[in-house]
Amino acid sequence: MYCPNLRELVLSFWLLYSRPQSCCCRKIHSDAKPKDPFTLAQRDLTSLYDDIKKELFVSKELKSLCDYYFDGKGKAIRPMIVVLMARALNIHSNRAGDLLPGQRAIAMISEMIHTASLVHDDVIDGSDKRRGKRTINEVWGERKAILAGDFILSAASMALARIGNNTVVKVLSQVIEDLVRGEFMQLGSKENENERFKHYLEKTFKKTASLIANSCKAVSILVNSDPEVHEIAFQYGKNVGIAFQLVDDVLDFTSGASQMGKPTAADLKLGLATGPVLFACQQFPELHAMIMRRFSSKGDVDRAWQYVLQSDGVQQTTYLAQRYCQEAIRQLSMLRPSAERDALIRLTEMVLTRDK
Repeated sequence: MYCPNLRELVLSFWLLYSRPQSCCCRKIHSDAKPKDPFTLAQRDLTSLYDDIKKELFVSKELKSLCDYYFDGKGKAIRPMIVVLMARALNIHSNRAGDLLPGQRAIAMISEMIHTASLVHDDVIDGSDKRRGKRTINEVWGERKAILAGDFILSAASMALARIGNNTVVKVLSQVIEDLVRGEFMQLGSKENENERFKHYLEKTFKKTASLIANSCKAVSILVNSDPEVHEIAFQYGKNVGIAFQLVDDVLDFTSGASQMGKPTAADLKLGLATGPVLFACQQFPELHAMIMRRFSSKGDVDRAWQYVLQSDGVQQTTYLAQRYCQEAIRQLSMLRPSAERDALIRLTEMVLTRDK
């Protein structure tokens, strides 16, 4: 009896969960060289961190905690994607490209939700370094870090309510639920090898891609009533978000700590089996027992690291990230041509080639 291998099952899963809905939007491509997405979004992001700090106007100590990561040194990938998607959708919907106030607010809210999740993740993981500096929990302690994360999230919720669109509130509230569910999924594992990879991709969507996907969908709702356009925005965010995390998981094995701003092999040390490990398990079945005990025995992390490097796990995970980016481009190509749309297409290449 034929039994498909993990690669075949992953490809089938990818096709099942990434297959787009049919769309009547025109498929038009631009031959112009895409602009750099960071440069194109810069004018909309200039005041991003100042606007966030205004939302966090509280007592001096709490403000110091909340402002710690909003120092303008982050990549601001999520708000950049949101503002470019908003402008692309505005042009597609026969409007001027300028952002609506609600769209600008969603870009800000996306960065606030993301940062709050980082603060909480660092407490859960016991991390002492983030973005090249000490974590909030390392500087101020776990209790204050949890409260700071909660406060950032509450300020984001207040900003969301002020947008005044119930559908947008519902869409972005889904992100909060997904973040929590994703964190719980990360705490567990699956005995069955094939279910394990499905579990990993679903967890990746909830913890990373849901915020991007639903933020893109939210800005589309404010400018266009067509559900198919909403789906294009969502699918682009979903596929880019999953690809981004897959590359992040690869970099945990291929980049030095100085590049990543955090220690490498961090996932293995936390007991997490990411894409490279799950693919490597096909070639080195010894990894199965290590995965189930979350690399907790002496020498597990070093042995797992070596197995991954001796396997094609890194290459297979990179290939899977490429497939997700291809789907993101296919979805976005259904929108009317614009500099912002093409910059989002170029962003997929940057996601795949980044080294930190």
